Amino acid sequence: MIKLKNSLQLAAMQDSCKLTVEALYEGASLIAPGVEIGEIDQRIRQYIEKHKGTPSFLGYAGFPKSSCISVNDVVIHGIPGHQVLEEGDIVSIDVGAFYKGFHGDCARTFPCGTISLEAKRLIEVTEASFYAGLAEVKPCNRVGDISAAVQRTAEAAGFSVVREYIGHGVGENLHEAPDIPNFGVAGKGPRLYAGMTIAIEPMINYGQKEVRQLSDGWTVVTLDGSLSAHYENTVAVTSDGAKILTEL
Repeated sequence: MIKLKNSLQLAAMQDSCKLTVEALYEGASLIAPGVEIGEIDQRIRQYIEKHKGTPSFLGYAGFPKSSCISVNDVVIHGIPGHQVLEEGDIVSIDVGAFYKGFHGDCARTFPCGTISLEAKRLIEVTEASFYAGLAEVKPCNRVGDISAAVQRTAEAAGFSVVREYIGHGVGENLHEAPDIPNFGVAGKGPRLYAGMTIAIEPMINYGQKEVRQLSDGWTVVTLDGSLSAHYENTVAVTSDGAKILTEL
């Protein structure tokens, strides 16, 4: 069931989303060659807890860390540990925070030092595909309008869209209805209404779209070893269109 939020609930969500994106950038400030990604995760957890929130991901279905940190060919759900960043890596950080009864959820992909032009373009197109989807967020449009816009933007640039993992509703629960795929047909799927809050999160591969999950049960990598980028915001559907809640 899709849950619509009233003005008080949206105000609380705005606070949770503000904490979420601030924590993400607090962690991202540590990105540099020689840094262990576990240090980034620790900083994110400390920031959320310092501000009286709870990391949404910690313990979620058994996930052992407070954020997902995915490097290079890791698409999503990378478990932060002792991996040391190197010059030229691309680093995706995905953060959720629970605060005032609601979750926020957002992700960004960052360069580590100087990266290749190909990697830079992948990051830029992934962000652009998010904004293409965002432009379709308005009452009476459908989820498929978002999905088709994301897919069209990514594939027009020569990249591929991950099929197995998608966006979702966000609110009192980290994952709610409706599903928000990053591929699809315009005019299809659930209709959008003011008061909906959704996470739009393109996961775009430089090479082929196929992925596989590692033996840890979480980490998802590209099947061909190509780079992958991730860009996500929690978005509110308003009577005027869309409002990004996880924005600094």
